[in-house]
Amino acid sequence: MSEKQINISGFEDFKINTKIKLAALWTSVMFCYVYGDYFSLYVPKKVEDFISGETLLDSPMKLFLAAILMTIPALMIFGSVILKPKLNRWLNMIFGIVYTVIMLLIAFTTIAPWWSFYVFMAFIESILTATIFWTALKWPRQI
Repeated sequence: MSEKQINISGFEDFKINTKIKLAALWTSVMFCYVYGDYFSLYVPKKVEDFISGETLLDSPMKLFLAAILMTIPALMIFGSVILKPKLNRWLNMIFGIVYTVIMLLIAFTTIAPWWSFYVFMAFIESILTATIFWTALKWPRQI
């Protein structure tokens, strides 16, 4: 089969490389992370908590660990494009499943009404990261 895929609608469509799919998925994940954190600024007393230091990230070490946690998906956008398929596949499967678990834990442990948007975002993010895992798992092999 050629690069051009045949479809019923008659619109031209092309097969998208697995690396590009993974990079696009990680990009979507990062947008959801950023928007979720941005929307959290609208939760009553959240900004005051930031100013007073009464947050989950209340120490330099916790802040540093959070930075590492958020750097990995950002780097996976680029990594998904440039890494060799074998390493690329393994990293996407590992980080895909790790971030799916993290987001599901957040979704199932967040219950306050003002945070319902965060639960929604966590579910979307977990679907995206599970799709990353699945896409990497099903990476087509050369014939």
